[in-house]
Amino acid sequence: MRFVGVVASLPSPSSGTLTIGPLRIHAYGLMIALGIVAGVWLMGRRFEQRCIGTRDDAAAIAMWGVVGGIIGARLYHVATDWSKFSGHLIDIPKIWQGGLGIPGGLLLGVLAGVWAMRRRKIPVAMALDCAAPALPLAQSIGRWGNWFNQELFGRATTLPWGLKIDDAHLPDGYASGTLFHPTFLYESLANLALCGLLLLIDRRRTVRAGHLLAMYFMGYGVIRFFVEGLRIDEAHHVGGLRWNQWVALAAVVGAGLYLVISSRRPLPVTTETIIEPDRDGATEPDREDAPPAPQESPD
Repeated sequence: MRFVGVVASLPSPSSGTLTIGPLRIHAYGLMIALGIVAGVWLMGRRFEQRCIGTRDDAAAIAMWGVVGGIIGARLYHVATDWSKFSGHLIDIPKIWQGGLGIPGGLLLGVLAGVWAMRRRKIPVAMALDCAAPALPLAQSIGRWGNWFNQELFGRATTLPWGLKIDDAHLPDGYASGTLFHPTFLYESLANLALCGLLLLIDRRRTVRAGHLLAMYFMGYGVIRFFVEGLRIDEAHHVGGLRWNQWVALAAVVGAGLYLVISSRRPLPVTTETIIEPDRDGATEPDREDAPPAPQESPD
């Protein structure tokens, strides 16, 4: 079925590159870079608030996480869309043309980040909780790269905020002027809301170490499941759902089970005061139980 926008529309950029004098910048990569900068800033700030590290520590950890994330995201995209690369292996490194699978990026990026945390002797669970709200913040900004590339939009719509796509990027079977769901915008706004929600939970509740990251995976899994349901780009389907929807459901279920099981475990016992033995081997009495000190007579 074909739809034509009738009220208003969200325009697409005329070009995916920004030209500043002799310099040409790929907007897709620029938005990802801006998202990384924002995420590292938030993560570093939370490191310092929790006194587990500095902003330099956050930047160093993020560097490894970003490298691992980009490699994992590209490998995931290539593996799940191999038909586009089987005869064009030279296109695999061309990430500026789009094509990063976030599930693979999160998996390899988190693993690389954990490795960097251990190297710098930073408590992993607390550091991951510091990174939890930074991840959706970075994703919220990076998703605008899809807008510049005119890709990964949803099915046709007559909504006034429908996305207008140039004829060169129109899928087969759709008439010129057809509007589509701006899934990049939906995911961007939802990720921004998720970032705010995680910060609010962390501020108002006492959350066990590691739980905030699990909440992120649950929240993002829900977001991705519904966004994937709107998209019309080619994808593998299993049981009537897109492959990425199954991955999103697995993230939600896995993170939910971790929260339930982990919450039932007793908290570790910590000793607030250590009583050291005196020279005779006896412990020093508490201050309240100690006999009163002798009073000196006034002069």
